[in-house]
Amino acid sequence: MKLDAIMERAIQLPRQKVAVAAAEDPEVIEAVASAVKMGLADFLLFGNAEKIIELLRNNHHDLAVDERVRVIHTGEKATSAEQAVRAIISKEATVLMKGDIQTAAILKAVLNKEYGLRTGRVLSHVGVFEVPGYDRLILVTDAGMNITPDLEHKAQIAINAIETAKALGIENPKVAPIAALETINPAMAATVDAAALTQMNRRGQIAGCVIDGPLALDNAVSSIAAAHKGIKSEVAGQADILLVPTIEVGNALYKSLVYFAKAKVGGVIAGAAAPIVLTSRADTAESKLYSLALALCFDSK
Repeated sequence: MKLDAIMERAIQLPRQKVAVAAAEDPEVIEAVASAVKMGLADFLLFGNAEKIIELLRNNHHDLAVDERVRVIHTGEKATSAEQAVRAIISKEATVLMKGDIQTAAILKAVLNKEYGLRTGRVLSHVGVFEVPGYDRLILVTDAGMNITPDLEHKAQIAINAIETAKALGIENPKVAPIAALETINPAMAATVDAAALTQMNRRGQIAGCVIDGPLALDNAVSSIAAAHKGIKSEVAGQADILLVPTIEVGNALYKSLVYFAKAKVGGVIAGAAAPIVLTSRADTAESKLYSLALALCFDSK
């Protein structure tokens, strides 16, 4: 599967509406324009109406008067986040998207006890990568939300990633909890947690997938590397999901795939009452579009 297949999958679904917080961002507007023209989604654009309309008129004049794109002036960025979240709660929209706003500001609205999108579960970032020369998509989690998750949080992060994989049509995803080696070492918490997650899967506490670890990165993604080490596992060399032990590992892996391997990527925040497109402001319009398609696929679960 390629990321373009995710795009096609999303296009085939009933048309959804996306609420964008602080939409006055050129890359966001490019993603919105592409999504509308492809028939991917309709949009509610919250933020500085003057700037949003100027961006639309300068780059996509027809969208400035398109009924599929509605601009709602909110003034403050925090207000745009609040109103975008409220649009999800009121079912005006089904997906939340971050625009030109700090991550902390939009998450504050998402986690608001009065009107937010809390579910009681951990929120986690799931990156979906198309790596040149690799035969399938690879999901990496968590590279952007949880700093040093404990075992309970790792279990929830795994569940979020499993649900994401299923939304993409991966029915029984293989999950590799990543560590520096394949044996359990009490001095290395990542190996102990990986073994515990494996046992939780075998006992049905984490269902709908196959978890096996600890596995080093090479043995998780390369059957040749796993064979050289004599590792026999349903997951080794065939992992769909790489569950990293800390945010530093996830962040480094994420950026290595993008900058060294030239991978394409889409990402979503899972675990909330609605999928959240929370890309970096430095991400390209293409990456934002892939992320949007990924979020829209959650409707197909």
